[in-house]
Amino acid sequence: MHIFQPVFLSLVAVCTTVVNISTHAKNPLLGTAEQKQWVGKPAPAFKLQDQNGKWHELSQYKGKWLVLYFYPKDDSPGCTQEANQFKTLYPQFLKNNAVVLGVSLDDVASHQKFSEKLGLNFPILADSNHQLANQFGIVRNIGIIKIAKRETFLVDPNGMIVYHYSSVNTQTHAKQVLADIQKFSKK
Repeated sequence: MHIFQPVFLSLVAVCTTVVNISTHAKNPLLGTAEQKQWVGKPAPAFKLQDQNGKWHELSQYKGKWLVLYFYPKDDSPGCTQEANQFKTLYPQFLKNNAVVLGVSLDDVASHQKFSEKLGLNFPILADSNHQLANQFGIVRNIGIIKIAKRETFLVDPNGMIVYHYSSVNTQTHAKQVLADIQKFSKK
């Protein structure tokens, strides 16, 4: 047995557990204390590379809705399901003046393989130094491995966080975020 096999299996179990737990997520519009700590605050600045080596900064997205969705690990079951949901709805996000950026602690090479395998049509950012995940306080230790918690931050066109999804259902999350952008846009 390879030394990393138990750690990898633990990581897969965590991603699967997160999927199962998040299936029972509460309605995000009801809000929680954790959610409220981010609402109304400016999104933290960042500069990260995507799966193609292109750099992305918060300032590039001024004037657009920005969905920063964090996920634990490339190519794990729940993370694949969530990415596919965003891929399917991405054209509708664009029609609603919104950009989706997936973020995990995996590196650019891992993101490139994951993106090619799924045919992703949106950027996934490599936060391998934990720069952005640490700013949001969502890094989790799994043995010797660190992952980002599965959470999403919705940033308005002025750069302010208007919603924090701390509980995510990978099967319906993208649809919920899109609906929330449409609701917030009407206000």
